[in-house]
Amino acid sequence: MNNEKKAVINSFGLEKGKRLANRFTVVELLGAGYEGEVYRVVEDLTGTHRAIKIFFPQRNKGFKVSTRYAKKLDSLQVSPIVMDYLSHQILVLQETRVAALVSEFIVGEILSEFVKKQKGKRLDVFPAIHLLYSIVSGVESIHVEGEYHGDLHVDNIIIKHFGLAFDLKIIDLHHWGDSKKDNREEDIIKVIRIFYDILGGQKQYQKLPPSLKYIICGLKRGLIIERFRTISALRWHLENMDWSDAI
Repeated sequence: MNNEKKAVINSFGLEKGKRLANRFTVVELLGAGYEGEVYRVVEDLTGTHRAIKIFFPQRNKGFKVSTRYAKKLDSLQVSPIVMDYLSHQILVLQETRVAALVSEFIVGEILSEFVKKQKGKRLDVFPAIHLLYSIVSGVESIHVEGEYHGDLHVDNIIIKHFGLAFDLKIIDLHHWGDSKKDNREEDIIKVIRIFYDILGGQKQYQKLPPSLKYIICGLKRGLIIERFRTISALRWHLENMDWSDAI
């Protein structure tokens, strides 16, 4: 078996039907990034579909990154917006021991794709505000636990169901070395940026009513944090705002 310190793997290339840990069968590759690859697998005994993130060994020396990620997910099991974490596995792939996180497989649609399907490739005011409220409430449940997401955007929010409210899941939580307070503030900035984007971005901003511009603050970081020092303050504002000018 190769020395793990020297192992460099940039793709696992797992094909459909590949067995993992004597209990999972690969169905498809869901995505790849800097840290590793994510596959949809089926649990052999139950037929249940799961997601497995397999870390490239050079990005996860001593399994520190995957362990920290697993602990963060485990601490956020109370948050309805965070994917359900199941287990941390060690697999042998390409003669190298690599870490894999097993979690729920989320059936839904990426927010960016959902928005592209709407008229004008943007959301109308009513659904946009409701979506914002759902995201804010979910992120608040993360912040209450003393944690943060770290990289919120329209490509890591999955819409599971859309009716009178949005049923959402957030994926790809991050861990940064700087203060958690700064990262929670960054979450607020990113949430408001998502609101700006789903309403049509720069092209539509000047047409928005004052009540919505008040939230977006021209995307000025200092002004946003001055108005909404915490995600709870933003949630409170949404619950009490007068948005009759937007109807």
